[in-house]
Amino acid sequence: MPESIRPPYDSRETLAFYLTAALFLVVLPLLNVLPSEDSWLHLSDFRLNQFGKFLCFAILALGLDLTWGYCGVLSLGQGVFFGFGAYCMGMYLTMQIGSESVYGSDLPDFMVWTQVKELPWFWVPFKNFGAGLVGALVVPMVFATIFGFLAFRSRIKGVYFAILTQALAFAAWLVFNRNETRLGGTNGLTDFKQILGFRLTDVSTQRALYILTVVALIGAFLLCRWIVASRAGKVLIAIRDSESRVTFSGYTPWVFKLFVFVVAAGLAGLSGLLYVPQVGIITPAQIGVLPSLEVVIWVAVGGRGTLIGAVLGAVVVNYGRSVLTNYFPEAWPFILGGLFVVVVTMFPDGLVGLIRRFFSGKSPARGLAVQKAQGGS
Repeated sequence: MPESIRPPYDSRETLAFYLTAALFLVVLPLLNVLPSEDSWLHLSDFRLNQFGKFLCFAILALGLDLTWGYCGVLSLGQGVFFGFGAYCMGMYLTMQIGSESVYGSDLPDFMVWTQVKELPWFWVPFKNFGAGLVGALVVPMVFATIFGFLAFRSRIKGVYFAILTQALAFAAWLVFNRNETRLGGTNGLTDFKQILGFRLTDVSTQRALYILTVVALIGAFLLCRWIVASRAGKVLIAIRDSESRVTFSGYTPWVFKLFVFVVAAGLAGLSGLLYVPQVGIITPAQIGVLPSLEVVIWVAVGGRGTLIGAVLGAVVVNYGRSVLTNYFPEAWPFILGGLFVVVVTMFPDGLVGLIRRFFSGKSPARGLAVQKAQGGS
């Protein structure tokens, strides 16, 4: 079915998501608590934590799929909003180290190294968990509102918007690397000890964070599904297919673009705040140009404009990365780039498209030939 008349979501794919969510929410934690003697069934704490990280990335990918897959707005700066959320939560976790710090100071260790005498004003609210939680969601959305308003109101779109967001990612990377920003410089924030009084090194805490991540992913998926199924979602798809016709119909496209861009930023912030306590570190390297480009690859591999494809792509690519980098650490960037080229040129609908064609009895090669014929007609 041509992309322009494809339903905004497939009920079978939604059912598949729920079954997958049940697997992550119920089955994996149960396998984790099994005695380690049952090695063929037992899931190690390391693997459970690893899957928690992958699911955080899936939330991030959902936001990009909403903007790129359904609205046609390609953002190459989602890592920036992820970083805002991660740093806000990281600042709270850093303030909880207290007397357990290396120097026994109330100031974070990196501030002691750089001879900062007083806690910066913007750090003070993050002594409270509520500030870290709200900040991780609100700061990315506020920044996205300002940036998106200036860009979309000026009718910047297409490749120009993508380049602008890539420049934003590079600028953010430069700013966060500077010691003058009082955010840890190139080392970032790390060595977290506890959250709400619970030790982050405890297995029970990590298991609870994993379950919370799965619940958050389900909530993010339902939110995105509700948006694309609503009247606004139909307008988003129309903007993707023909923005000029939407304008002639009496709508204001930039308002819808701004809306979906801000929602995606909020999901990126949610991803970041869940990522930090599970991984234990956030650095500028995780918010620059390359991480933002990787999110695009996740969505493309999974299948953009499908929601479940974003989740599938994020989990599959990152799991492949964890496996392949053990054997070919230096070759991973080339593998990732090659994967993107193959998907774009041969399987533009991604993994979800391949699965659709398999169950419909169509070969991928025939589907690609039909799609090229439609594009040339």
